[in-house]
Amino acid sequence: MKGFIDDANYFVSLLDEGTNLGDVIDNYVNEHTLTGKNAFFVGDLGKIVKKHSQWQNIVAQIKPFYTVKCNSTPAVLEILAALGTGFACSSKTEMALVQELGVSPENIIYISPCKQVSQIKYAAKVGVNIMTCDSEVELKKIARNHPNAKVLLHIATEDNTGDEEGNMKFGATLKNCRHILECAKELDVQIIGVKFHVSSACKESQVYVHALSDASWRVDVQ
Repeated sequence: MKGFIDDANYFVSLLDEGTNLGDVIDNYVNEHTLTGKNAFFVGDLGKIVKKHSQWQNIVAQIKPFYTVKCNSTPAVLEILAALGTGFACSSKTEMALVQELGVSPENIIYISPCKQVSQIKYAAKVGVNIMTCDSEVELKKIARNHPNAKVLLHIATEDNTGDEEGNMKFGATLKNCRHILECAKELDVQIIGVKFHVSSACKESQVYVHALSDASWRVDVQ
């Protein structure tokens, strides 16, 4: 599947309202069968535009940053870039990918929890200044290799979805946050905000309330 979504050879069709999508897919299947082409998949790119519109209508004051590793299909990234969405990238490859689409460096966040020095230097070279950090070790790497870095403190959160990997494996605990903030002052690294992760499977609003409360506490500490 990854080979399919990374393939830049795709086409987009605009369907008239009321068109039967099943018929469109059947016709395309028949065409591919006759020509011996490879497997394919169909996606509704219009849903991306609709979701973005919903976001703008509800929380227009908050800029969304799309995590590239969720789905790096070229068509998806192109649409999001055209809509002015920011991007959260976990590698040099992802940063380069979205910059090729014309995304400016200030609209990119480098979010890898364990950054390679070479990739921190790359981010500095191309002007990607905002990045996440959850430990003193990462903070020192950033300080040594990216003089213009602006850091989002990645905090640990808990939810009841069982996503232990996403929530507690990475992120600074309450106990460690103060130490990291003190180190940032000593290293002259600017902390500009807080980042946390809540699983997309989480349906409990109180998990978000708790995470936002923790984030607010850390901002107050600064």
